[in-house]
Amino acid sequence: MSSLPPALAVGALYDTFLQNALQQFFARATFETEPILSASSDGRLSIEPSDDPCALIVRWFGTRYILRVPERRPFTEQETRFAKAIGSVLAARYRAILNPRMMVDRGELFRGAIEDRYVGAFLDNSSYEVSKGEPRADRIASAIEVLRVAALSSYENRPISTGVLLLGTDEDPAGPRPPRPPGAHYYTQALTGVKSFFRLVDGLRTLFLLSRDGMLLDIIDVRQWAGRAFGGRALTAPCSAPYLAHALATAADGHVCLVLSPSHEIKVFARGAQVLAYRHAQWALLDLQRKYEVWAEAVGNADLARCLYRTALDLADARQGALFVVLREPADTVSHIISLPDRLDIGLTEAGNLAAAPTRRDLLYLLTGRTVTELEPSVLAALASLDGATVTDPHGNLIAVGAILRHPYTESLRDDAIVEGARTTAAMSASRFGPVLKVSEDGGIAFFDGQKVWEI
Repeated sequence: MSSLPPALAVGALYDTFLQNALQQFFARATFETEPILSASSDGRLSIEPSDDPCALIVRWFGTRYILRVPERRPFTEQETRFAKAIGSVLAARYRAILNPRMMVDRGELFRGAIEDRYVGAFLDNSSYEVSKGEPRADRIASAIEVLRVAALSSYENRPISTGVLLLGTDEDPAGPRPPRPPGAHYYTQALTGVKSFFRLVDGLRTLFLLSRDGMLLDIIDVRQWAGRAFGGRALTAPCSAPYLAHALATAADGHVCLVLSPSHEIKVFARGAQVLAYRHAQWALLDLQRKYEVWAEAVGNADLARCLYRTALDLADARQGALFVVLREPADTVSHIISLPDRLDIGLTEAGNLAAAPTRRDLLYLLTGRTVTELEPSVLAALASLDGATVTDPHGNLIAVGAILRHPYTESLRDDAIVEGARTTAAMSASRFGPVLKVSEDGGIAFFDGQKVWEI
């Protein structure tokens, strides 16, 4: 009985890897196989946009596939780039397996989690461009390996938070730096054997500074470094308050920041924004700017949309749940989801609250007539963290805070949606009347507008 040639056997395996990876990172997409044979039967992989913004064309091993997403949310530039990064890693591994010399030279391609290499190729694809000269090791994937070790470690019985800033240039944009210290080490797992290694930086205020090739250069205060390098530059996307400096530090020149947060989430910043997160044992491409644009368009008020979105990011980072509702036509719909005692647009007497002893309702006068955009971010976050929903009109006027929403069962609320949780059920019900942001205590954010539109 004849066996398959090695190239075809490996190709079939890697074709499965490709499909699984694309389906993992693009859960909202469908993967279709076309009966049209492609010319790429020699192992060359191609992932390219098509005339349809909702479809990517994938060609590999003589087969053509289409990765397709719903029309409401076409592929973004970041998603297309990440799909190509997946292809670059798998193509490089495929070539290495069939080339003994390359297998020896590029053994590091097979070290660690392959998802970390997708991230590395997304941020810096030069490590996988074998056809363009001698590639260098993936310094980003190596740094992620160190953070994975940190996530499984503790220091004096306390969880570890740490982080690094990887320079994208040979020169430090924050100012002249002394020559590379003698005896400098690469930022690799070997350093994790030093007991005090994870004590040196906290990831929030201080970071390790790495050279372009991954050499450990210095310890920096991220706010001061970002201020000197890119002070005054606008960020490309909203960001949670504790990590504004981290995003700013990557505003230009290909710098990349990796942080292991106190909640043991790995955050990746590049191009002036947080672009990826590792939580719940998997990587997620965030695409915060595009998701913000979709949310802002639904809200129709730029200041209100930015304020609520930024607060949602802060609460998600702090692992605090919340629900934000913007009623499009409050005069007609507010009574459908908010009871009289919770409404700020009705006076105490009208609401019938005449009890002698003070109640929660008696404290709401502090917020009567206020708008979301005039509140300090910390005050809004505190209000939003109360049990219940924060509800506004399209102008940002507060209608309710900490309100338990009415959500009677309707055909639009299926049984399988209700079992997700009370906050999800309330969000889906309220989204019949306007855009809703739901923040989960596990750090996730979801946007509903009649249906779930996106999730972070």
